[in-house]
Amino acid sequence: MSTVALNAKEIITSAIKQSASDIHFSPYKEKTSIYFRVHGERLFYSSMPSLTYQKLLAYFKFTSGMDIGEVTKPQNGALEHRTKNSLYSLRLSTLPTTAFESLAIRILSPHEHLQIQRLFLFPSQLQVIKRWLSHKSGMILFTGATGSGKTTTLYALLQSLMKNQSFQTITLEDPIEKNLNEIIQVQVNERAGVTYDTGLKAALRHDPDLLMVGEIRDQETAHFAFRAALSGHLVISTIHAKDAYGTIQRLKEMKIQPADLEQTLIAIAAQQLVPLRSMGNTPSRAAIIELLEKETLQKAIHNKPPAEDPSYQTFSSLRRKAYALGFTSI
Repeated sequence: MSTVALNAKEIITSAIKQSASDIHFSPYKEKTSIYFRVHGERLFYSSMPSLTYQKLLAYFKFTSGMDIGEVTKPQNGALEHRTKNSLYSLRLSTLPTTAFESLAIRILSPHEHLQIQRLFLFPSQLQVIKRWLSHKSGMILFTGATGSGKTTTLYALLQSLMKNQSFQTITLEDPIEKNLNEIIQVQVNERAGVTYDTGLKAALRHDPDLLMVGEIRDQETAHFAFRAALSGHLVISTIHAKDAYGTIQRLKEMKIQPADLEQTLIAIAAQQLVPLRSMGNTPSRAAIIELLEKETLQKAIHNKPPAEDPSYQTFSSLRRKAYALGFTSI
């Protein structure tokens, strides 16, 4: 194995050992700094001469299927990294800078979606979400910032659901982050003409019980996803918004009418990750969720903030509860 390949393997192995979710290569004129994203915190790992980084970058681009000669446009690629006991998927992304291309690597753990009970700080919130999945049609949305665990939650829910019921389940993803058994997973590839919109149209011809749209990114995808839900399919998806109430405002900005929101939305789950005290085998972070459903959801559609409902638990109240119960120190 070449020196460059060994260097690449060492960096990835170190990141996995530290439970990093991402690796950032930040190039400057003389040197390149390497950072790991560990439980939400960006931590310095090491630095290397820029000449060494250029060789490492070329290696990563080649092995992940990118065009080595293209340095003026952003590119995406994928790799697999095998350890003694596990196979990790890596998603690579380059971005041109004034010096060299920067590189970011997302590490997708094969274990993240296996134990759904460990994802949520409050088990009662998981039971509410599982109840939502008993609906035959409608829309369930998960929202939160990048890195808040939305996609991990969706995978865990799908895997849990398939253990108990025989659903014709189809996912549309960009990219497919984890391979799931008994589920039809479609990779969105806009360069090949497979957009979320065209993928949804094709998926509906496969008689799905459940559709998972990786992310509602634009108005066109939003409208088609809602039409699918209105036509008798259960649709789950993610969308970027600050909180549960903000999700409704985002949908209205995408020209989804209040009447369609009333008829289609089952619930909205806004997710945040909070750091935990050291508790043995418990993960170092777990999710708290704003659960917007039923009458509170209907009122929110008509511009009444859910925080005005005394029974509604906001992120602020959930964090106070976590602190009072000794789960967090903040």
